[in-house]
Amino acid sequence: MSNIEDIVDSLENKISKVLRKLELLKQSNLKLHEELEASKKEIQTQKTINESWEEKYEALKMANSMLGGDDNKRETKLKINALIREIDHCIGQISG
Repeated sequence: MSNIEDIVDSLENKISKVLRKLELLKQSNLKLHEELEASKKEIQTQKTINESWEEKYEALKMANSMLGGDDNKRETKLKINALIREIDHCIGQISG
């Protein structure tokens, strides 16, 4: 009889250990699912930010294309400086 009781006790202990491991695995699985959801939200947020930056980049690219190449940028700067000098001259005449 003692042998059967030992076997039963041993089985109970093993079953108890398996149930504890199962519970730990369930908790770990739940934690991993929560982390996965958080990661998905972060990825979506980063995608949104990326799309915003892409739109800004395209707008900047378009603005630069309107100015033209480096030569045209230099010419544009020179024209702006000339306009500023003319405006300063006009303000000087109005004030004086």
